[in-house]
Amino acid sequence: MLDILMNAVHMLEYSRPGIWGGFAPILASSDGALGLTLMIICLTAVIGLGVGELRVGGIHLGIAGALFAGIGVASFAREFGIVADPQVLGLLREFGLILFVYTVGIQVGPGFFNSLRKQGLSLNLLSAAIVITGALCAILLSLLLKVDMAAMAGIFSGATTNTPSLGAAQEAIKSLSPLKTGLTSEVAALGYAVAYPFGIVGILLTMIGIRSFFKVDLSAESAALKGSEDEVNNAVDHITLNVQNPLLNGLAISQLPALQQMGVVISRIRKKGTTVVNPATGTTLLECGDMVVAVGKRSDLAEAKLMLGGESAEDLVHAPGEVTIRRLIVTEKHVLGMTLGELALNQQFGVTVTRVVRAEIVLPATQNLYLQFGDTLQVVGKEKDIESAAKEVGNSVTALSSTNFITVFIGIGLGVAIGSYPLQLPGMPAAVKLGLAGGPLLAAILLSWVGRVGPLVWYMPATANSALRELGIVLFLSCVGLKAGDKFFALLSNGEGLIWMLAGAVITLVPLLLVGLLARMWLKMNYMHVCGLLAGSMTDPPALAFAGTLTGSNAPSVAYATVYPLTMMLRILCAQLLVLIFCS
Repeated sequence: MLDILMNAVHMLEYSRPGIWGGFAPILASSDGALGLTLMIICLTAVIGLGVGELRVGGIHLGIAGALFAGIGVASFAREFGIVADPQVLGLLREFGLILFVYTVGIQVGPGFFNSLRKQGLSLNLLSAAIVITGALCAILLSLLLKVDMAAMAGIFSGATTNTPSLGAAQEAIKSLSPLKTGLTSEVAALGYAVAYPFGIVGILLTMIGIRSFFKVDLSAESAALKGSEDEVNNAVDHITLNVQNPLLNGLAISQLPALQQMGVVISRIRKKGTTVVNPATGTTLLECGDMVVAVGKRSDLAEAKLMLGGESAEDLVHAPGEVTIRRLIVTEKHVLGMTLGELALNQQFGVTVTRVVRAEIVLPATQNLYLQFGDTLQVVGKEKDIESAAKEVGNSVTALSSTNFITVFIGIGLGVAIGSYPLQLPGMPAAVKLGLAGGPLLAAILLSWVGRVGPLVWYMPATANSALRELGIVLFLSCVGLKAGDKFFALLSNGEGLIWMLAGAVITLVPLLLVGLLARMWLKMNYMHVCGLLAGSMTDPPALAFAGTLTGSNAPSVAYATVYPLTMMLRILCAQLLVLIFCS
């Protein structure tokens, strides 16, 4: 590899006619061509990541810098007659795409189906409207501007800053290319590159525009959000209650099934006439005059208050007593898939689970809550009892931070198989496939949602997930840019690129403005949630960061996380359908 690098440096010292002087024999071998291609990819990645960090007015390209670096490197290298091996580029491009979409699926899978319920339903419907409206704009613009749909699918992906949809469009193009001459996947990459810059800027302009149009008062919006009924009722909290119901005299806590149905847990008790607080267990007897700490959703605590007695001004959580609070991490395989009721830490060890934290979301400790790998249990009890409970659930930091690559390769292999399976739909000229973008994504979502199959646990530490995801997307975009580089500047110079840019701007702005105005005017949605919805509908982390800076709140992250999984699936599906239906 060092010899190849030295020859590459020396060859730039010669004129172009003699450029291959001492380098041609090396490139004649397969190892030489492979080495040169890998060096070009590494150079592209380094330049792209560096360019992506440059900020202009707080805006930066991020990972997409690798795409534009690839275009630049390819154009420059071609001037010296240096061309990367297309087969190597194709292999690494597909492998990078698979890594990226698989890790995205692992990340969003556990919360995917929960995001479609209750308060998440309206957000997801609005997000779906943004995606579908963008696809309809792409169809209309393709007809009006006479732009081939293969290119328009790439413009659709770039205008919405969604890289997996570009991969899906290219997969669909490749499936149709044997049936239609002249159809190549590079044209989609060109459309993506042309539309991407305004895709980043457009969403930021939309957020600022909505704020200005409605004269949004951020402090008032923040206060309204904190005081909203949903936020108050769904927050997990605790209160101290004075037992006043004479019907409860002599009953054990386990004999109060109504509390379990509410999802309320009694964690501490101070018996009448005493000053010491003790952990409450299922066998603890209640009497009028006792004081207890109840933990659960605020709406459920209001019902518990009616059942047990009045709320006390004293907070037993801060009162002296033999009570320890700890957080235990679920890492033991044999408890995965069990409910908290089946785990029965209270009955086994006298330890009460008061809250469960999953993916930074606090859940009430209901008896029918299924445990997943990495769940954090907040428990109350005596120190020695908590130590026993810790052994039961695992509580291993080492297990939590290690990556099981057996499940990674099983999941990827299954995803490739799913993506390669042909589905013959009526009216389609070719069988529809999820491809290397949709198959691994679907497999990862399903496997991470299930969590465990026999001894196999589909969990990936956040650091490992982030590293593999970034590696995958950098490989994919670098290779895409290198393959499209020689055509990009020609496209811009002949005027067609400006038409594509205009189409991308329309696909970016029209859906965001329509749905943003609808959410604010008709649904009266809080501005914080509108920003999170818009960023999530574009699956754009920089836009989410901008929303957090603009609002000074973490509230947009909630809406972003709610709509992200469904949006990702819809964008991949829409990109494929645009190609399969309109390029046939």
